[in-house]
Amino acid sequence: MASHRKPRQRPLRGGTVRTAATLALAGAATATAFEGTSQADPQRTPSGIKAEVDRLYEEAEAATERYNGAKEKADEAQRALNELRDETARRTDRLNAARRALGSLAAGQYRSGGLGPAVQLAMADDPQDYLDRAALLTRAGDRSAAGIASVRRQLDEVGALRERAEGHLAELRAGQAELAAQKSVVEGKLDTAKRLLARLTAEERAAYEAPAGTAEAAPAGARTPAPPAPSDGSRAARAIAFAHGAIGKPYVWGATGPSGYDCSGLTQAAYRSAGLSLPRTTYTQINAGRRVSRGELAPGDLVFFYPGVTHVGLYIGNGRMIHAPRPGSTVRVAPVDSMPWAGATRPA
Repeated sequence: MASHRKPRQRPLRGGTVRTAATLALAGAATATAFEGTSQADPQRTPSGIKAEVDRLYEEAEAATERYNGAKEKADEAQRALNELRDETARRTDRLNAARRALGSLAAGQYRSGGLGPAVQLAMADDPQDYLDRAALLTRAGDRSAAGIASVRRQLDEVGALRERAEGHLAELRAGQAELAAQKSVVEGKLDTAKRLLARLTAEERAAYEAPAGTAEAAPAGARTPAPPAPSDGSRAARAIAFAHGAIGKPYVWGATGPSGYDCSGLTQAAYRSAGLSLPRTTYTQINAGRRVSRGELAPGDLVFFYPGVTHVGLYIGNGRMIHAPRPGSTVRVAPVDSMPWAGATRPA
């Protein structure tokens, strides 16, 4: 009978119990983790990818406007630097002419046996130190004192111009550094968005580019009809006519035309064609006129979107605008309620 008895099981000791429990919990956690991997990553679903791409495009547009602002400042610094360099060159030419005149006077004094102030100036190791005494020469009545004083004045002027040029050069370098930084941000976000969009099927990408329920839901490459531009010849009418002509042109970040535009580049170009100079960025354009409420909108008003005022369109009436939406799209017509509202301005 002993041979038919079941083997006697030994009770689990404390250490063995803990080990078994740990393995069981680890196995359960691993199973949960694998289950979660297939369900918890929203970016692996079409809706999650679209939401992430929307966020990346919004952030890229904000960086684009910062890039546009930095470029505007760098361009201004470059223009000012060029003007100062030109003026410095002109003043230096006049200064050299005055120095040559002093040199001629010095030569004459030397030939006549004198050693007047002009000769001393010509022979001085440090002419600037000698020029500091020009006031004394003037009081002494020396006939070369006026020329020496003129040279000193011109030296001071050229020195001041060079200091100003150095300041603008520093501004230019800072602007160029900011340009490079913002360009890197924009390109990084656009590259990430492109990789995410590549996960979608062709049909899903087409649906993303033309969201249902908006005026952008036209077939790829088609132009959405827009209300006719006002024909009263006003500045607003001319700006709208320009924007109509840009429909279908590609969104190109940092561009102001004529072959492509970003959002603020389009509105700036439209009003430039109507004889009004707008600032370059969305966050400066919103202050380039009189603020109007949504209920006061009239054709030609600038309409702005997102909390950071990072997108702008040109209102054309009937609740619609012409705008350059995002990379990969074209200038088109869209409802003003297709994006989060930030405000409106009537350019002046």
